Amino acid sequence: MQALKEWAVVCRALEEGRQVVLLRKGGILEYRQGFEVKHDKFLLFPTFEHQSKDHLQPDYAAKLDEILKEQPAAGSNRITAYAQVVEVKEVSNRTALHSLAKYHVWNESYVNARMDYNPKKPMSVILLRVFKLDQPIMVDSRPEWAGCKSWIPLDMDASGRPVLDDLQFEKLASEVKGVLSIAA
Repeated sequence: MQALKEWAVVCRALEEGRQVVLLRKGGILEYRQGFEVKHDKFLLFPTFEHQSKDHLQPDYAAKLDEILKEQPAAGSNRITAYAQVVEVKEVSNRTALHSLAKYHVWNESYVNARMDYNPKKPMSVILLRVFKLDQPIMVDSRPEWAGCKSWIPLDMDASGRPVLDDLQFEKLASEVKGVLSIAA
């Protein structure tokens, strides 16, 4: 299974069921082509760069301090969840993106800043079903994984239990799909 690099605070929100969508445009190294969902199932690789309380909704900003205290030692990382892609939609409509606010932890100003980055490219909205790993996976970081790129090769298997039960997830997924259906 490959891994998607994402802020550690977002990985935690996904693991807690507070977040069910990712909003992605791609990193600096992906500027020209934009973000691409390359895998329908992937590990969530927590990153600690670029995170800021200023980019988070007020109800979740305090979580960042807790997460930073739990950061693994330099040169290693702890993977505790994986995700399955349920739906991907390219969205350029800011109103639709703002309608998704209750399904993620980023604040409006950060979503706007991401939309303004590479403005000709739409935002990828990725609806995810997240699973908590049965056992955390510890990995040693590699130099080729550094930088603003989304995907890293980890080629390992993982098993776990869904963060949200089927009923909870289907309710949220239906709501997200409703917003995405009017975003076209």
